Amino acid sequence: MRIHGRERGADDVESAIPKLDSSSSPRLAAGAKDCRNAASSCIASASGTTRLVSLDVFRGLTVVLMILVDNAGGFFPSINHSPWNGLTLADFVMPFFLFMVGVSLGLAYKNLTCRGAASKKAMIRALKLLCLGVFLQGGYFHGINNLTYGVDMYQIRWMGILQRIAIAYFLAAACEIWLRSDDKVNSELSLLRKYQRQWVAVLMLTALYLLLLYGLYVPDWEYQIPIEASSSGKVYSVKCGVRGDTGPACNAVGMIDRKILGIHHLYGRPIYARTKQCSINSPDYGPLPPDAPSWCQAPFDPEGLLSTVMATVSCLVGLQYGHIIVHFKDHKARLLQWFVPSCCLVALGVMCDLFGMHINKVLYSFSYMCFTTGAAGILFSAIYIMVDVYGYRRLTVVLEWMGMHALMIFILVACNVVPLILQGFYWGQPHNNILTSIGIGAHA
Repeated sequence: MRIHGRERGADDVESAIPKLDSSSSPRLAAGAKDCRNAASSCIASASGTTRLVSLDVFRGLTVVLMILVDNAGGFFPSINHSPWNGLTLADFVMPFFLFMVGVSLGLAYKNLTCRGAASKKAMIRALKLLCLGVFLQGGYFHGINNLTYGVDMYQIRWMGILQRIAIAYFLAAACEIWLRSDDKVNSELSLLRKYQRQWVAVLMLTALYLLLLYGLYVPDWEYQIPIEASSSGKVYSVKCGVRGDTGPACNAVGMIDRKILGIHHLYGRPIYARTKQCSINSPDYGPLPPDAPSWCQAPFDPEGLLSTVMATVSCLVGLQYGHIIVHFKDHKARLLQWFVPSCCLVALGVMCDLFGMHINKVLYSFSYMCFTTGAAGILFSAIYIMVDVYGYRRLTVVLEWMGMHALMIFILVACNVVPLILQGFYWGQPHNNILTSIGIGAHA
């Protein structure tokens, strides 16, 4: 599933409308006819629009950034994801993708009239992306160090990058379909009034996240590390008994995932294993220090349930940027309404961090959402000026192509599908494959 910067909502609606003839209920048939006529007019208007090239370029740039940090992060830990609090280059990838999904949704449902059919289409697309994410990141591919495949259902990972995007996409699509008025937009105030219920949804999701993060009581908990060739393992106890803690061990984000998803279904290589408390090679992975705390090896999902609530807010903010494209055609008006809120979000994120609400990618903290979403808005504005205003497309043609095929590139590269395919060709023994011959993967 991929939503382009071009208006695509109309053809989705038309394909889902039932075919009714005169033998059916006259009122129902007339309603369906009106809906089809409206969809046809949407298609006619959409076909005459130009593609928003800057959105594809921004998406392609994010794909390049993703590939860079995935492959170079092991050699340069400073650009890899922050072990806990703080911000690195890699921490911008997820919010940038979510921001672009939101912008695209604002264009896709520009002329929507059949809300029920559009909701069904959005649900089907989200389910497809969710299932694809579980397949790719749930453990079917066992990595490039061996040639075994299949899923241990006892340890399958339910959440992941594509799963988070699927949830955020569906919630944002539902808001765009159902939570907007029919008012016409002729000013900034009327734009806010038209989508005021979506802003209420943003505030409600933010309040829900903050209430659960800082209000839930986190009790003591324990986990087990299995020993090879044995069904049992060493049990570690983690002492908590606190509220509002945002450290690695006792935060509500991890507790909710352990309670609902189960600790065996979380990501087994936690990011906080690279902190100074847990690694002598920090900020890289490494052996445990002698006085390492008990939680260092506990599973923790960086795309958990509660953090996905705040991630959805990034998508909804991007949706409002898409509305500006739809309702304002002047470049200066668009840039002004993008740039000012973006700078305010960045400033708010910095202020929250200074006052103790730390920027944290793993928790997807409020300050992290504000800073990264504001940064996305600023970068998108800059790309828009270069590509769509001044037309400098020769420099960005590769990024544009990558942006148009972002999902395919993610599957083939980021999910190690290409390395696994290459690994399947070997000489005599499975460990004598193309990857091991160039130093990738472990030799048998």
